[in-house]
Amino acid sequence: MSEPKVRSQTASALDKSSVARYLQLASLFRKWIETGTWAVGAQIPTVEMLAKECGVAGMTIRQALDILEKEGLIQRFRAKGTFVRQKPSRDLWCEVQTDWNGLLMSRSNADIFILSDVADQTLDQDSHEVGKVAPAYRQLRRLHKRAGVPFLLADVFVDERLRGLIPEENYSRTTAMRLVADLPGVTITDARQILTIDSADLETATLLDIALSDPIAKVQRLAVDASGTLILVANGLYRGDMVRIDMKLIK
Repeated sequence: MSEPKVRSQTASALDKSSVARYLQLASLFRKWIETGTWAVGAQIPTVEMLAKECGVAGMTIRQALDILEKEGLIQRFRAKGTFVRQKPSRDLWCEVQTDWNGLLMSRSNADIFILSDVADQTLDQDSHEVGKVAPAYRQLRRLHKRAGVPFLLADVFVDERLRGLIPEENYSRTTAMRLVADLPGVTITDARQILTIDSADLETATLLDIALSDPIAKVQRLAVDASGTLILVANGLYRGDMVRIDMKLIK
């Protein structure tokens, strides 16, 4: 039975973070299962051993293991111990498109839920390398799901002056770029997509139903009109376990 030395790896983070320790440990243990540190079928260290190594109470370890058990990753047996049952599932069905036509396509079998809708929001010009910011934006927070499973959390900012041109139903039906792509009298002269990799904070993890600090793909999409105005800013957070990025290099 392996006994990973976690104190040196986690004690500092556990001491400094404001997030509950059992959530941090659940995320760490989940990562060990995923990477094979705790192999499928293997017995994991006892609660007492983990508590000593992590420098936490046994109850904290039990709370972390309770989460993994509910996820079906481990299985406990009376008088035998706790064993790894399976790795976290990864369904890489969500493809981040890298061409203009792809950005306009809605994903099949996906639903968009509007979590908030706020008028007259402003953006910082210094935070955007292309276009000049509009005087005000309509900000929508949207959660995208497939078969009830969330895969994308996005904050979409649309130039308030375009409000009357966009049918209301489109906000819960179309991609962010599609919202402004076909508007009468509006020409998109520049469009950008910027991708970075990050880890989920507590709010993002909760809304996307993933573990704290799980990997996420941060995708920012920008659209500039003929006047040089930044008419759309979409900041999306994709679940790392569902996203795939394909880039065709040769036609």
